[in-house]
Amino acid sequence: MQTVQLTIQLPDVLTANEAHLKSFLAAKMYENQELSLGQAADMAGVSKRAFAEMLGLYDVSLFSQNMDELEDDIANA
Repeated sequence: MQTVQLTIQLPDVLTANEAHLKSFLAAKMYENQELSLGQAADMAGVSKRAFAEMLGLYDVSLFSQNMDELEDDIANA
């Protein structure tokens, strides 16, 4: 996995730590289908199961299909 070092200035009112920011970024990249579940979990530094459970904290669905795609799949099953 590639390592990128990034410096971001956060407002003082934020209490986010490095682990939270890694998890948040991994969740959003998973949501945008830029990372697989396993890749995102590795990025966040947790197991796949823990990452899947964590997705709800960031309002990210475990399932990448939207409702229309899911209904199409069901209709074609």
